[in-house]
Amino acid sequence: MSVEGRPLDEQEQILRAKNGDVAAFEMLVRSHQQIALRVAYLVVGDANVAEDVTQEAFVKAYRALPRFRAEGSFRPWLLRIVRNEALNNRRAWGRQERLALRLAHDPVSGGAAPSPETTVMTGIERETVLAAVGELPDRYRDIVSLRYLLGLSEAETAATLGVPLGTVKSRTARALDRLESALSALKEVGDD
Repeated sequence: MSVEGRPLDEQEQILRAKNGDVAAFEMLVRSHQQIALRVAYLVVGDANVAEDVTQEAFVKAYRALPRFRAEGSFRPWLLRIVRNEALNNRRAWGRQERLALRLAHDPVSGGAAPSPETTVMTGIERETVLAAVGELPDRYRDIVSLRYLLGLSEAETAATLGVPLGTVKSRTARALDRLESALSALKEVGDD
């Protein structure tokens, strides 16, 4: 696990994994598994399929490790493999229905349980926003999902999607404009 009693950092794990150390690759898998699952889920919309896609993506990443450049960032590289595998899976199954997105968790402030009214309203608001995100065209939905639901930086999002940083910025602005319009329209309908 370590050289001198200290845990391996990610660069050491990558180097060892490139040299065939399966335990080092397992450490990489453990540290990136949750976000990889969420990326796959955001694309395929099914938890079981997302698990299968993620496993296959990790196998492909392991096989592609010799081509990974050490100066690159591992997480976006891996998430791009996961996303591509998920897109391939979605195309293979012909899934075109609206994606059901779920946030990983709902943080509760101060450790106190929210009131039942707050829980219902928060759930309705979250579902409304997620439904609006699900209605966006793929290029915008991917940007919003990676940036705001998974918390990736603009640079990580660009690397994951394989697009220039400027594209991430412009698509983010357009996606947020569309979301604002869609949510405003829903609010007006709800107020009637």
